[in-house]
Amino acid sequence: MRARLTWGRFAAGALVASGLLAGGVMYYLQVYGYYSRLEPQIGLTVALADGAGRLDIRDFQGIDSDTSPLRYRACFTVLGDLPALVPYADPTPLNAPGWFDCFDAGALQGDLAAGRASAFLVEGDFRYGFDFVMALYPDGRATLWPQINACGSALFDGRPLPAGCPLPPES
Repeated sequence: MRARLTWGRFAAGALVASGLLAGGVMYYLQVYGYYSRLEPQIGLTVALADGAGRLDIRDFQGIDSDTSPLRYRACFTVLGDLPALVPYADPTPLNAPGWFDCFDAGALQGDLAAGRASAFLVEGDFRYGFDFVMALYPDGRATLWPQINACGSALFDGRPLPAGCPLPPES
């Protein structure tokens, strides 16, 4: 009887240990493993009312991942005069990993709602259904993130596309 209890405890312990290990690996991969830091940039191409323009930037910090178009995040400072940027109607910054400390989605959302920062379209449909959005503060600090747009939201939810949406690519 004693041997059965020992093997049962061993089996239960092995199950718990393997679950903890798998959970730890999954956590690491989601928070750290798939992200890579981006090379510093000195310019950013942005959407303008009459086409595209370029912003000079400094202090660029960015992360991205090949696993999802929603994982890109960047922080930087815009230099010089601003061209006529295209406002973005409903900006919703997404959380970044905690270790990427220049990007705080909660504070950013509050600043956008209070008018302390303004949101602009950087690139519409950089990948079907996704836009790049920039939040810009009066002192030139800026953040950039991808956001699903109305066309992408409808497509991925299986709803009819809103008027004005381009046809989705065949996949």
